[in-house]
Amino acid sequence: MRVTRSALSAAAALGLAATALGTVSAAAADNTGAQGTPTYVTYEKSKESAKANKAFFEAVWKQVAKKRAANPGVQAVTITYSAASAPTFKAQIDRSTQIWNSSVQNVQLQEGSSADFTYREGNDPRGSYASTDGHGNGYIFLDYAQNQQYDSTRVTTHETGHVLGLPDNYSGPCSELMSGGGPGPSCTNAQPDANERARVEQLWANGFGAALDRFKDGLSKAA
Repeated sequence: MRVTRSALSAAAALGLAATALGTVSAAAADNTGAQGTPTYVTYEKSKESAKANKAFFEAVWKQVAKKRAANPGVQAVTITYSAASAPTFKAQIDRSTQIWNSSVQNVQLQEGSSADFTYREGNDPRGSYASTDGHGNGYIFLDYAQNQQYDSTRVTTHETGHVLGLPDNYSGPCSELMSGGGPGPSCTNAQPDANERARVEQLWANGFGAALDRFKDGLSKAA
């Protein structure tokens, strides 16, 4: 689940490319079934993944910052998204929004026309991931095959976690949303745990403020 097709486009096929719940390794591309569809995904932690998440978060951050400049005193941050390009996953996106909005208070997600990021859908051997389009705009790509193999609401909520600044942690248990596909397809938990909720609240405390600095600090500690 990673980012970026912009400045990191050359690396996107590797660490930035993320599967519905984890980064797909180059070796995973060889593990294909009769129809050419990956029969399993190899999960790995890499520094490229951290860079990808950071790039995506920065893209969203810049869009939010533009709107917040006119209202610097607002304590809670609203991040707006468009699901128009991912109609197949409308229900999962709605559920993901509901889960996050009920889990945290300092930042809220809202569907709207002036989007800070978008959801897209389609087929991609890398699975689902967060990315940038090369023009400073962030988007979440939801892969059809991956969302059939894994719980689709968990996939969507996990990817949306990157919007809020959470990095992947594939070695975590199923109870940890950002463990992604690490626990395997049988894991259907789509709820962030207490630590993940607290981390998002901390990142977005006192408005957008120093959220980016806190996010960078979190990545450096996780590396």
